[in-house]
Amino acid sequence: MRYTELPLISPIQDAISKVGYTEPTPIQEVAIPIVLSGQDLLGCAQTGTGKTASFTLPILQMLEKSNHRDGIKALIVTPTRELAIQIDDCITQYAVFMKNIKHTVVFGGVNANPQINDLKQGVQILVATPGRLLDLQSQGYVNLKKLEFFVLDEADRMLDMGFIHDIKRLLKLIPVRRQTLFFSATMPTSIATLSKKILTNPKRVDITPVSSTAEQVTQELCFVSKSNKPDLLLHLLKDPSLESVLIFTRTKHGADRVVKFLTKEKITSAAIHGNKSQNARQRALSGFKEHNIRVLIATDIAARGIDVDKLSHVINYELPNVPETYIHRIGRTGRAGREGIAISFCEAEEVPYLNDIEKLIKTRIPRVTDHPYAEEFSAADVKEAAAKKPSIRANARRSDTGRNGRSGSSRPNPNRSSSSRSNSGSSSSRKNDFYSKSSSRNSKPSRY
Repeated sequence: MRYTELPLISPIQDAISKVGYTEPTPIQEVAIPIVLSGQDLLGCAQTGTGKTASFTLPILQMLEKSNHRDGIKALIVTPTRELAIQIDDCITQYAVFMKNIKHTVVFGGVNANPQINDLKQGVQILVATPGRLLDLQSQGYVNLKKLEFFVLDEADRMLDMGFIHDIKRLLKLIPVRRQTLFFSATMPTSIATLSKKILTNPKRVDITPVSSTAEQVTQELCFVSKSNKPDLLLHLLKDPSLESVLIFTRTKHGADRVVKFLTKEKITSAAIHGNKSQNARQRALSGFKEHNIRVLIATDIAARGIDVDKLSHVINYELPNVPETYIHRIGRTGRAGREGIAISFCEAEEVPYLNDIEKLIKTRIPRVTDHPYAEEFSAADVKEAAAKKPSIRANARRSDTGRNGRSGSSRPNPNRSSSSRSNSGSSSSRKNDFYSKSSSRNSKPSRY
């Protein structure tokens, strides 16, 4: 199907042509007609599928003849500042030929006065993060009584960040009669329960199963001790083919620690997470998009909204403790038909997380056996780590709190081989090394 076959008005078709789109993505092809029909929508789609256009385009069309002085007609709520800004930028692009459309974005971490001034002038579309939205509403600057369209984007991350109470407060402020569009990259039980409370007879669109990973992404796994992760990272970054690298950590503290290490090694890098000011986050993101910064380190929460062309590599410096998050992370590369590479580091205590990830994606991630810091984890190591494994769901909300274990600083001899370590034990003990070089089927010798 081509965009011209969708029932979109000329100003929107012209804007789509201007940005170079010719064919809608699968979710756009299915969701746009549903939204235009006035039905509620439950969309389950992972990152990079084009879901932003699937709700912004039809909303713009239905607001074509509205007046910005008549109050806020559409509210789009998203968990992070970066994603809010990205959605507002998309609206700017799509509404370029619709001069009567007024929109703005509000989020915390910056001076509220410019946002208040925009609201005073009147807007039809408001993009917002929950905290700043409720704050401005309580001050009387946001009136949602005439709302017609309510979009909840990245609902799974919204719950992970603890915004459920804000969402419940918000639902009391908007009209019962409205069209609601609900999007989530994953659909666990908690999200399905929430969707039932706010949607009315919705049409459900599942574009990509939750267990699938992007086909264009080559996945690799490196077993490595916690103390050797910095050195393995430096070893990888010596390869110039890693020209644009997004690194994920589980915590803010971990992200800052990686930046400090890379800066010391004269590698241009920056971190984005909840403790950074909005201006600092935007500078880092802009520098990364413009390729002035080679390496961007992010927590999962802050990474929502990162959309970078030609992102060559994603590195999971720490494996996520929620398996669905792995899919979301590696989906940052390999977009728009391009190829990408996702490299994951795994220490002994992260093996239970790895097991959960591979169970979800129904694939054994190929092991890299020839890097200089390769580790072997015995069955006893893994059993001990599994016994210490925290509750995955209980800790998901705390994953961006800055709590993290020591990374260590010991520097091994890069020429030390893991085979020499395995030879020090008996043959019976070697048989129990389930997470080792020797047990690695589908190994991938490459840049290592």
